[in-house]
Amino acid sequence: MDELKLVALDMDGTLLNSKEEVSEYTKEVIAKALVKDVHVILSTGRWLDSCYPYAELLELPSYLITSNGGEIWTVNKELRDQHLLDPERVQMMWELGDKLNVHSWMVATDGVWHGNRPDDFFAHEWLKYGCDSLDMKKLDKVVEELSYYDELELTNSLPTNVEVNPKGVNKASALKKVCDEIGITMNNVMAVGDSLNDIKMIQQAGLGVAMGNAQEAIKNVADHVTDTNNNDGVAKAIEKFVL
Repeated sequence: MDELKLVALDMDGTLLNSKEEVSEYTKEVIAKALVKDVHVILSTGRWLDSCYPYAELLELPSYLITSNGGEIWTVNKELRDQHLLDPERVQMMWELGDKLNVHSWMVATDGVWHGNRPDDFFAHEWLKYGCDSLDMKKLDKVVEELSYYDELELTNSLPTNVEVNPKGVNKASALKKVCDEIGITMNNVMAVGDSLNDIKMIQQAGLGVAMGNAQEAIKNVADHVTDTNNNDGVAKAIEKFVL
């Protein structure tokens, strides 16, 4: 592992506690990392509007990876990279979710649909499709049906959901592009997360950290397992390896 110059943080289940808050302790530790000229970036399945307030709260000066790598933004809201889904595929996925009676949500560049659909799928630019259910058989069926489409990348941000991006679009590929912009390599990165949409960045970072509350698959590939999101696991990992 080389010197750590960038910390990439997933949000839900990682940076945020179960109240969707960043603890005061975690804020202080992140501020100390920033003072050391370490980049701290959000790398999240959330879309820009739902993660940007946290970047402002933490006074992050660098980049935002949103929609599982579907977009890369600067904190000045300059779009640096974008990958879109075919509207026909998004409509197909919504119809599949409707047929299986799972709750679907879809993220476009101009809005988010939760449980409903637009009048015209082709009138929007689509970043991500997701669905959730407590019935794992239904989610397994979604994965089975969508696995036939080579152009789709399937993951999750919770054990109870499925998230879909274009093939090759994930947090790791976006993180590599951010590293190129900054002039560092993935060996200089500590990546922290808890779910399957974090697994590639945790595997490919110089130091991959799983949360104490992470899915077992994430813990199995991580270099280190920190405390849970409700016990400042992110802060403890930054203190241990960066500060």
